[in-house]
Amino acid sequence: MRTAVFVLGALLVVGASPAHAQLGALGKLKKGADKAVDAKQKYDDYNITDQEEKDLGDQVSTKLREHFGVYQDEAVTKYVTLVGSALAQASKQPNYPWKFIVLDTDGVNAYAAPGGIVHVTRGLLGLMKNEAELAGVLGHEITHVTEKHTVDAIKQSKGISIAGEQAGGSDLRKQFLTKMAAAAFNKIFEGDFSQHDETQSDKIGVEVANKVGYAPTGLLDVLKKIEERNGSRQDRNGMFASHPAIKERIDTIQKQIASAKLTASATVASRYKQNITFDAKPITEIAADVEGASGLAAGDKKKDDDKKADDKKADDAKKDDGKKKGFGLSSITGGKQAQNNQQVASAGARGGVPDRDAKGGPNKNALGVKVTAAEVDTFKKGIAS
Repeated sequence: MRTAVFVLGALLVVGASPAHAQLGALGKLKKGADKAVDAKQKYDDYNITDQEEKDLGDQVSTKLREHFGVYQDEAVTKYVTLVGSALAQASKQPNYPWKFIVLDTDGVNAYAAPGGIVHVTRGLLGLMKNEAELAGVLGHEITHVTEKHTVDAIKQSKGISIAGEQAGGSDLRKQFLTKMAAAAFNKIFEGDFSQHDETQSDKIGVEVANKVGYAPTGLLDVLKKIEERNGSRQDRNGMFASHPAIKERIDTIQKQIASAKLTASATVASRYKQNITFDAKPITEIAADVEGASGLAAGDKKKDDDKKADDKKADDAKKDDGKKKGFGLSSITGGKQAQNNQQVASAGARGGVPDRDAKGGPNKNALGVKVTAAEVDTFKKGIAS
């Protein structure tokens, strides 16, 4: 209604002008109105509903499962789900439909999909040695979800468009969300989160773990183990990803624990050892699936021309964006920063980034493991004991 009044007022103003001036003024008004409509359409496009966010997460999780497979051990999955559920209850989104999936790969990694689906790899479980460490990792990934880091980053980038920019239509919306899901997967798989997002996930994740009763040093200990694991490497999986990014994160978390007086002390090592009976493989023993990983990271086997275009956009973004990128738990063992595409490509040529590009298992089906509120309450009693 306001738009109509505005246009009418504009017509009255230009009414006394010569015909050519009137047409020129109307043309400018139309262009301005079109821009306003386009801006509103963009705003509406990126403001997804809770259900759409869940659907995005489902699509991302499907891609992760298709690449890495799912570890078909119900006892291990239930154990991870119990730890994750205890933390989720203490998060800012306790009522999300949280799911916890163990990916069947020797790679050491973790991935959080929008809507509440958290993935940890079998390799990462083998690297950790107590429940506080697992709580630190899960708290970090849960925070990526509750703070909507993936979705917000895609919104801010405004990098998704539909050919023709037609207005409305369920098919167009579906196309938009499919593209958004692909962008979300790429960001999660590559660990391409900002330093702010990573710092926030570390901070809140540590607070949540401490709130539940776990020693807040759990995430610190995992970061130190990954730093040691990568110390002998010279490519993106090791030195470039681990130093000094992890050192900086360790220092920040240590200061947080001291200043906030986070004093929980439970590590629950014995229960962890009862449930996780395997160890992580050394990086040198991990078989890489470079072709499959690069196909996923490029968006389901894009054509070479599309991939080159994407790389150019990343390079352009690097020039325009002076913000320092951080390293998520899913990237400290080999994620991507826009300013380091050349290093990533070189690592791939030498056999891939082991923890990111590790081969996965054959079974892609998620286990239907569920836990009751009573089971979670009973489980939490074991944290304090």
